[in-house]
Amino acid sequence: MNYASAENLTKSYGIKVLFENISFHIDEGDKIAIVAKNGSGKSTLLKILMEKEIADSGTVIINKDIQVVLFDQEIDFNPDLTIDEFMMTLDSAPILALKNYHQSLHSNDHDFIEKALAGMEAHKAWDLENEMKQILSQLKITDLDAKMGTLSGGQIKRVALAKLLTETRAEHRHTLLIMDEPTNHLDVEMVEWLENYLNKAKITLLLVTHDRYFLDSVCDIIWELEDKNLYVHNGSYATYLENKMIREDNLNATIDKANNLYRKELEWMRRQPKARTTKSKSRIDSFYETEKVAKTDTRKQGLELDFEMKRLGNKILELKHIDKSFGNKVLLKDFSYQFQRGEKVGIVGKNGAGKSTLLNIIQGLEKADRGEIETGETILFGYFSQKGLAYKEDERVIDFIKEVAEYYPLANGKSLSASQFLRLFLFDDQTQYSPISKLSGGEKRRLHLMYILYQNPNFLIFDEPTNDLDLPTLTVLENFLQQFQGSLIIVSHDRYFMDRIVDHILAFEGEGKIKDFIGNFSEYREAKSKEDSSEKTVQKQPEPSKDNTPAASDSSNTAKKKKLSFKEQRELETIEKEMPELENQRKKILDQLNNESDYEKISKLSSDLEGISEQLENQEMRWLELQEILGEG
Repeated sequence: MNYASAENLTKSYGIKVLFENISFHIDEGDKIAIVAKNGSGKSTLLKILMEKEIADSGTVIINKDIQVVLFDQEIDFNPDLTIDEFMMTLDSAPILALKNYHQSLHSNDHDFIEKALAGMEAHKAWDLENEMKQILSQLKITDLDAKMGTLSGGQIKRVALAKLLTETRAEHRHTLLIMDEPTNHLDVEMVEWLENYLNKAKITLLLVTHDRYFLDSVCDIIWELEDKNLYVHNGSYATYLENKMIREDNLNATIDKANNLYRKELEWMRRQPKARTTKSKSRIDSFYETEKVAKTDTRKQGLELDFEMKRLGNKILELKHIDKSFGNKVLLKDFSYQFQRGEKVGIVGKNGAGKSTLLNIIQGLEKADRGEIETGETILFGYFSQKGLAYKEDERVIDFIKEVAEYYPLANGKSLSASQFLRLFLFDDQTQYSPISKLSGGEKRRLHLMYILYQNPNFLIFDEPTNDLDLPTLTVLENFLQQFQGSLIIVSHDRYFMDRIVDHILAFEGEGKIKDFIGNFSEYREAKSKEDSSEKTVQKQPEPSKDNTPAASDSSNTAKKKKLSFKEQRELETIEKEMPELENQRKKILDQLNNESDYEKISKLSSDLEGISEQLENQEMRWLELQEILGEG
């Protein structure tokens, strides 16, 4: 089933052409990622599909039997609504059925009650509310009675994401889900949960993301929007990179050939008299075509430069016995660490665990409750935070960078001009002389990053640097950081980025505890997973009975038990009595979960459910063991 298609689509803003005569189709079950540089038309293309913008030319056909749902960076909401009320503003029949059902609980109108129950049945809405609460819980939304206006930007985006996923689930229709950077403001656990959710969901997806592990896990088609064209790649991110390299190599070979021909033809042109024959005019036309190809050199300058960095002394940075709390919440407890020259450290942990607080304490932007910080005399921090760029409305990009310095020094005694450095970070000449106010959000983020790096610091601190950066910029940044000789701290949820850059992990594990792990992020996650599995195995192991001694086990290998011991018989009777009780408790908790709206109660009920389910599983396993012994008698 075809969901959407476009033929010869063109869109411009003023003299800037975003894309020209592009065509594509989206079929049911497709999971597509769009890869492009910021400002090249990704968001515009999404808005055209949502019918929020109109193309200059071409046609877009959306199947009338599908719904198109968008998760955007711009979220509209009433600040006076609670989270619960905001979630219930969904324009869908199942949500309306749910609202009517809640009203019917306080009504004496039997007709209304019957209609409400029939509506719940007709729209399969019985499990919807519980699923909505579970999605909010997975995205760490803690208080459903909180007003939307009191939430942080990250919390608002997580609530909006929960609403969109609920809407997709509620409709039971063919859905094209369009998501623009859904992993921003999510911690790693949330990203992995969303990854699994989208993998299992029977949806058709169009995704813009900078998270390459997320992209690889969820999508199997990549659309590359570059130089006004759309290229389609089937397969993984690695396949896309390989295809792109082959295409660029072929293009560069064509350009080199055209350059050689252009030089020869230019000599011929200069020798030609003003009066020309028909034959010479044909050759002249061919010359201008060759000139056009020869001057279309799209090759990007590689970032293989030997940067001159301010010298690092013997003393870098040392933290001694740092404590930090907010009220009763302990973020750092007796934390000590000595940073080394050239060390690249990744900091990970749940949102609100204290990662950004640690960065602020390191730079003296925030005071610790206790402890000492020793910073080397030669240290020059470069801090790329989540705060926006401060600039004058009419200030040009090139002038903004020149305020730092006219040139960037290289180790060989040479230097890069401000314009050359901007070009390394994908700002073409036209953009360099444009006002900053005209840049897209992603381009401003890229300029902010470049502004920090251009100051030539020797200790970089990055707080979620990959948010709102496009993949081409991330590749440039990764190349820069791999060559960077100074010290580096990164807080990031981007697993691919962390794996490429860091060699050491500081993991916030809660209650002020920070684990020091040597290795990259994936290695840390693997070790953590094994540790968690080992703990669960120990917890699930049943208490050995006196009869279940090593000697008894050894003898059982040679001579099977014929009947249960007195103690085992009593154990079996107890289990058979307790299992139905546990099953009833489990059912009651599930019923309570379906009818609960308070987050704290939902959290406690979920914890109780997990505990009872584990008890039940242990009882069932032991019951099977005892039955097996009986069967052998």
